[in-house]
Amino acid sequence: MRYRVDVDSKTPAYMQLYTELRDDITDGVYSHGEKLPSKRTLCAEAGVSVITAEHALAILCDEGYAEARLRSGYYVIYKKDDFISSGSGGRVREAAPSHGGTGDFPFSVIAKTMRRVLSDRGEDIMTKSPNRGVPELREAVASYLQRSNGMRVNAGQIVIGAGAEYLYGLLLQLLGADRIYATEDPCYGRIRSVYGAHGVTCEALSLGDDGITSEALSSSRASVLHITPFHSYPSGVTASASKRREYLAFARRRGGYIIEDNYDSELTVSRKNEETVFSLSDDGRVIYVNTFSMTVAPSIRVGYAVLPPELSLLFDEKLGFYSCTVPVFEQYVLCRLIENGDFERNINRIRRKKRKAAAVN
Repeated sequence: MRYRVDVDSKTPAYMQLYTELRDDITDGVYSHGEKLPSKRTLCAEAGVSVITAEHALAILCDEGYAEARLRSGYYVIYKKDDFISSGSGGRVREAAPSHGGTGDFPFSVIAKTMRRVLSDRGEDIMTKSPNRGVPELREAVASYLQRSNGMRVNAGQIVIGAGAEYLYGLLLQLLGADRIYATEDPCYGRIRSVYGAHGVTCEALSLGDDGITSEALSSSRASVLHITPFHSYPSGVTASASKRREYLAFARRRGGYIIEDNYDSELTVSRKNEETVFSLSDDGRVIYVNTFSMTVAPSIRVGYAVLPPELSLLFDEKLGFYSCTVPVFEQYVLCRLIENGDFERNINRIRRKKRKAAAVN
């Protein structure tokens, strides 16, 4: 049997099946244009329900590995060798949101959580935060990223800061101002503003339908690539599975790094988060950045960066003197929202709402 599901695993059956199918696609077991096993074949081999098989195949389509063809089945659209896009991969294309949008988090839940933190933590909220942020929040974020994105990281790799722009500046200092940086064109304007304020050379690389064009990447002189692979603002472009691997190959050839800005990734119509470039990397060349501005509220000026192990050590050497810019009270509130499930429940609620709206339209 090719596909097996471990019933004792904590990973849901549909995710196990999805991962096996994805790995077969990327390893070339199924080539571009080839038909994948039918739902009934997968059910028989893996011993799962039709719904489980459908869910796994739907995620492959969401991620750009396959596409569903009416009354025909599922076909591979992922290209490994040349990284040329094969279309939208069955994604539901959504309008690009405002970069400063809101996750529509219920105020009553936030207020209740704040009161609970005040009661439980007491004078602890008056203490100074550790330089990278309170351990409890970093542990909660690491656990969330493992559950939602399959990112195997630990709290020691995470840096908490007051918003994405602040973190961009820290990362620039970490990687060095003598490098050439590249961004998508168009991109969120403040990304270039931060780089411009630090006086670094910054190239603008043209976006195509599935990410930065191959021509722009090959002609670039940059060694640091700043990307928003899901819903790049303001274009709404989402990088295909092939393109994400092309980004990784770019960084590897240049001996450089990728800054993956995933500000809108959680609020997708899919039932799972979009696959991150960080989770695809096996050589420590990706820095992952996200914030709580979209998922909780714009007033929550809290973001986090996940550093690969080598850069995490370098951060302590070069930037360990920086104080954390987020009050411990806000950090404990976010920690509690993640730990008690309110954070993910709200994300799932918004996704269901978006799926209903997409179905009507």
